[in-house]
Amino acid sequence: MTKHEQIINYIKNLKVGSRISVRQLAQELEVSEGTAYRAIKDAQLEGFVCTLPRIGTVRIEKKTDEAIEKLSFAEVVNIVEGSILGGKTGLHKPLNKFLIGAMEVKEMAQYIEPESLLIVGNRKDAQMLALKMGAAVLVTGGFDVDEEVVKLADSVNMPLISSSYDTFTVATFINRALYKLLVRKDVIRVKDAMVKDPDYLDMNATVGDWRRLLKITHHSKFPVVDGDKKVVGIATTNDIAGLKDDIPIKDVMSKNPIVVGQDTPVAHAAHLMVWEGIELIPVVEDKKLIGVITRQDAIRALQNLSFQPQIGETIDGIVMSRFSLLKTENGIRMRGKTGPIMLNPYGVASCGALMTVMANAGFEAFRSQKRLETVPDSFTVYFSKPVELEEEIEVTADIIDMGRKSGKAEVNVYHRGKLVAKSLVSVKVIDR
Repeated sequence: MTKHEQIINYIKNLKVGSRISVRQLAQELEVSEGTAYRAIKDAQLEGFVCTLPRIGTVRIEKKTDEAIEKLSFAEVVNIVEGSILGGKTGLHKPLNKFLIGAMEVKEMAQYIEPESLLIVGNRKDAQMLALKMGAAVLVTGGFDVDEEVVKLADSVNMPLISSSYDTFTVATFINRALYKLLVRKDVIRVKDAMVKDPDYLDMNATVGDWRRLLKITHHSKFPVVDGDKKVVGIATTNDIAGLKDDIPIKDVMSKNPIVVGQDTPVAHAAHLMVWEGIELIPVVEDKKLIGVITRQDAIRALQNLSFQPQIGETIDGIVMSRFSLLKTENGIRMRGKTGPIMLNPYGVASCGALMTVMANAGFEAFRSQKRLETVPDSFTVYFSKPVELEEEIEVTADIIDMGRKSGKAEVNVYHRGKLVAKSLVSVKVIDR
């Protein structure tokens, strides 16, 4: 185990809430401060460490997949540019919900839950009630807090946070952060689609070993790993065709293969496979093989996304929700109105919004007509006339060329029967 890996394991074994410093790690583990600093940064990327203003670096609980849509109290501190007055050991806990203390204290009790957050001003009785019920407290307006409240926060291990912003602004900040998390959760990651514990070859294997694994699994592409299970190559049918069984696999494998992490978006992995002309990508963690993802895995995951309930909306989703779609002989036709989110500063539909509509129309034409998932190759667009707010437009997308691996579609945008924009969309097919 390298010094770097030793430090990472040391950090993971620290008690949640423990403070961490470069100097402390360097002294305790007898490593250089540079090595300790890099390890702390990597631990932060892995989600085991968080750096807070005026507090420092703290060991936190890594979020699970189920908790990805929740903020931690430590993140709330950063969002509201706040300071911690008490209960620092509870910063790693997830925020279940937040509520604004704008009613009588006795009525608040029915809404306060453990690990919720009460946003309140200079009201000691409300602050004490929330902490006693296992909730955190965010004091707005920059008010001072009574020492009794601080001691209670420390004793129950629930954060007592102060922010100079008003209640409305603080609530807006938190809502915006929660919205971003929900959108991020909608993004399908490689870990949601990959094959775990895949078949692989040791770098000391031979072509004969590859052929034996082919007979057992009926697969033809295998990652090649070294003694530490780090990916060093890929062995495919093209690499070993016509070779004798006793030839070492390390002499014929494709070296330095493209790899992805388990948190890489599936769409990005699909793009890589299309552009590089490959069918399989190893999935690694700390450079070690943990899975593989194929084109078919990626396609299934992307197709399944269309059947899932949407938790958070994206720009594309908001724009396209204003349009209805009808399948035509060679493509599709869409009708809809320009909305406020589509406008530029001059009050007309922005070029970017219209390009979003045209690009999605092109992709939908291939999806509806040919049942193909595609990624963009090139996009040429021309604009002729502006379109104002709440004006109805019609978009037609017709497939004009379709090959085994690519296609082209012509997209036109009409307003009151006149052409206002035209584009040619070239795509690459990812499910063949």
